[in-house]
Amino acid sequence: MTRYVLLACCLLLANAAHADNYAQREEVQAFIAAMQTRHGLDAERLAALFQNTRPLPAVLKAIAPPADPGMRSWTAYRQRFIEPRRSRAGLDFWRQHQATLARAEAHFGVPAEIIVAIIGIETFYGRQLGRFGSFAALATLAFDYPPRADLFRRELEALLLLARDEGRAPDSYMGSFAGAIGLPQFLPSSIRAYAVDFDGNGRIDLTASPADAIGSAANFLREHGWESGGPIALKVGAGGTAQPLIDAGILPQRRPREMADFGVEIPADAPDAPAALIDLVTPAAPTEYWLGYQNFYVITRYNRSSFYAMTVMQFAQTLRERYLGYTARSGFQ
Repeated sequence: MTRYVLLACCLLLANAAHADNYAQREEVQAFIAAMQTRHGLDAERLAALFQNTRPLPAVLKAIAPPADPGMRSWTAYRQRFIEPRRSRAGLDFWRQHQATLARAEAHFGVPAEIIVAIIGIETFYGRQLGRFGSFAALATLAFDYPPRADLFRRELEALLLLARDEGRAPDSYMGSFAGAIGLPQFLPSSIRAYAVDFDGNGRIDLTASPADAIGSAANFLREHGWESGGPIALKVGAGGTAQPLIDAGILPQRRPREMADFGVEIPADAPDAPAALIDLVTPAAPTEYWLGYQNFYVITRYNRSSFYAMTVMQFAQTLRERYLGYTARSGFQ
């Protein structure tokens, strides 16, 4: 099935669903029954919630794969995020929350610049938190987007449990088209598993509390295997004989000296630790090749894209340079 046909089918499903409401659909009724059985949630309240929920065609349009995936460009992707306005905002965020960032780095072992970079890429430091009701967005994806319905039904379940945990109405949350919430854009399951009360006020609020967002992003990375002080990625040279390494994926499995047997040009200062060979492709330009170490892989657990992980690393480097320049000018230690 082509991407054009897939999008058309999804939109047709959404349009058909407008004829009634979610509460009248058999798969939704089965979901409600499962929530009552597994978690003791009130079936009548859930039915009323779904009764007032309609599919969001804009969500299906936003999540649809690109029409031409061959046009993905590392250079274009990088330029979207590593640019002057976002860099200035990142420095301002770091300056404003430097004590909290330092505390998070000491506690979780994740460098402050990585945390600042992630929050900047995810939401431009709170400027772009998302405009969709999280319940309606997740319901749309759970019941009208077949390719990933199972994932989003799990996230819809997690949102209902999160709402119960926090004493909130399930339809009171706002976020991205995919149901991600707050400054660090956590899905509901990640909020329940990794979010922390880092400001110590007795509640977790990833939207209104930068401290909670900072601590939660750092905790997520630590829990996924961040190695304090470990390398992230190193640029190398490679050619066609290295394709088997690329095909092996991004999980770090081979040491650099093993990759040399595949024609990879390894710098003398390359850390001797398991890595993966990462290719960053730009149409009509030479492909960049990098060794992706454990910490690179951990960043891809946040967003499963090599483009994303490399942008986080390089944006973090830019932010650190700006922050060190600021501290040198101000005399701050």
